[in-house]
Amino acid sequence: MAFKLKNRRLMVCDCEKTMALDGSKLKACLGGDGEGDGELTVFSNLCRTQIESFASALDEDTPLMVACTQEAPLFREIAQEKGGKDIIFTNIRERAGWSNAKSKALPKIAALLAEAAYQSKPAGTTPIVSQGVCLVYGAGQAAMDVAEQLAARLNVSLMLSDARDILPPNIVNVPIYKGAITAARGTLGHFEITVDGYAPVSPSSKDELVFLMERDGASSKCDMIFDMSGGTALFPAASRRDGYFHVDPNHPAGIAKTMFEITDLVGEFEKPLYVSYNPDICAHSRSGKVGCTNCLDICPVSAITPQGDGVEIDKLVCGGCGSCSAACPTGAVSYAFPERGDLISRIQILSAAYAQAGGKNPILLIHDESHGAGLISAMARFGKGLPASVLPISLYSVTQLGHDILLGAVASGFGQVVVFGPPERADELPALEDQIALANNFLEGLGYGEEQRIGCIVEQDPDVAQAALYDLPKVKGIKPAAFTPAGGKREIARTILAKLNEASGRPIELLALPEGAPYGRLNIDIEGCTLCLACVGSCPVDALADNIEFPQLRFTEAACVQCGLCVATCPESVITLQPQYNFTSAALSQEILNEAEPFECVSCGKPFGTKAAIDRVTRELEGKHWMFKDAESTKLIKMCDNCRIQALSERGDDPFAKGQRPKVRTTDDYLAAEEKARETGKSVDDFLD
Repeated sequence: MAFKLKNRRLMVCDCEKTMALDGSKLKACLGGDGEGDGELTVFSNLCRTQIESFASALDEDTPLMVACTQEAPLFREIAQEKGGKDIIFTNIRERAGWSNAKSKALPKIAALLAEAAYQSKPAGTTPIVSQGVCLVYGAGQAAMDVAEQLAARLNVSLMLSDARDILPPNIVNVPIYKGAITAARGTLGHFEITVDGYAPVSPSSKDELVFLMERDGASSKCDMIFDMSGGTALFPAASRRDGYFHVDPNHPAGIAKTMFEITDLVGEFEKPLYVSYNPDICAHSRSGKVGCTNCLDICPVSAITPQGDGVEIDKLVCGGCGSCSAACPTGAVSYAFPERGDLISRIQILSAAYAQAGGKNPILLIHDESHGAGLISAMARFGKGLPASVLPISLYSVTQLGHDILLGAVASGFGQVVVFGPPERADELPALEDQIALANNFLEGLGYGEEQRIGCIVEQDPDVAQAALYDLPKVKGIKPAAFTPAGGKREIARTILAKLNEASGRPIELLALPEGAPYGRLNIDIEGCTLCLACVGSCPVDALADNIEFPQLRFTEAACVQCGLCVATCPESVITLQPQYNFTSAALSQEILNEAEPFECVSCGKPFGTKAAIDRVTRELEGKHWMFKDAESTKLIKMCDNCRIQALSERGDDPFAKGQRPKVRTTDDYLAAEEKARETGKSVDDFLD
């Protein structure tokens, strides 16, 4: 019987003995207690001479886990020939086995295998359809050559930014225009452009191209754009814009590579839905007042725009960086690739499996596949490899990391957390660095040393990155805390912070935070507050509430996200924000920020409003407004709604009052009038009332 990990048969290969793997020891590290758990065989050439062992495993009903990613295409091909099989692959070679640690890397290998067995909830997808309509935008003969070559595979149009130094073609294979693109929007399958100086080529062009009917403001649509104009990219963060290729016209290899890639973008594709959005807890705006703009300020591809009181995320434009999720104070925007709970669960599994296998002082290394995986591979192939205590975990984008996830790693037992930040996206890293700074602020305030337990390495050179990892100070991790990452962003963060505070040995009640932190309380100048309760209506997270039975303003500190909408809404400007974190249970309960004596209607005695508010309105209007020139009119201010309406109707100047209903004339009235008219010789009308 073969050894199973999470009900999957585990197949491990030491890659022709280039890794120090012992099957029995690795099985023990993974929690295998004895012969009843099956045998963990370590293969040496599973992808070649021992391929039959893999093929035989496919005949079993048990799903597989193969500890090799290099040969995954070969294994998938064989599995497909046998009707398909549930297989997952993970890399233990570059991430652990190929290192100076040799056999000391066994606890880390066990942790990597255990983490790989966890299956995250898949993200949703949205379809994208591309018909192959391609716009080539560039100058001169080089752009013409690219357009003509692509025309064999795509429906190409050529937009010349500079029509000089180009020979009119003998046969026109592509439509030719000239112009300057002044605006562009959309994504793969849905691009729209605006062009100034737009003009089609004249078919009678002889020794040079001649263009006709030039005009500005022309518009067009296409599925993809091959931009080799040499100017500024048409989109921010252009590399994240599906279907848009910004190519250096002086780089032939880059042009050739892009031509190869763009021809594959025809057909129907499934794009992941990187983030989810809940408008009910969005703190962007209320009643025209703007509060939080974090996601709008951070999004590198401008996929987020204001929409009413919330925002709208263009799922087709979204590039999946996740910065919006990291910076969102409420969790209204949440990353789904993977979800927050799944990511923290993976981190917990890494830590627990490493400790179970005997590992000490783990360091979590978070990286992306496009940049970090290459660095790790180069370290393993040409350097010392990762240290035995550095456990890597791969994400689509590291900028999805918020302080909640970073602190969750520390609470799970990691003494330090290191993020590999991609240098080519340095403009996207400030948001990540803000989250790292906030997490370190919490750790320092909780007494976990002044050293920065969480850091970011932004480096292209693998030797420099490797040296930075080996030079990390020895920091002891805390005892892992047991917690379930359930609920929203703030609920998970509060659970983690409570665990960290408890584990510190000297729990604190309050921690001051820097300006802009998403936690804190409100301070109100009671003397100036009239309890108008405008702030209650503006609060998007119900941190502020009123009391329907008594004039009160209530506040729940744990719910406050410091968005500032209450500050912007307050007509008296008496509210200020105080960023802090309250660890006590009092933060979860409502406290009374202000209360006042209710004002009783001068007519019926019913309480309505507050005495302070009514007195203020009376002072502002009495004798100063034409409607309240005398005491009788001013008295209306001091009445409840019902009494005020009744008083207005009784005054006789009610603008909604109707005239007296005319008397109904009957036949008897007309007959009597006629009789009197005959007797007196007057007109009938004289006797009709």
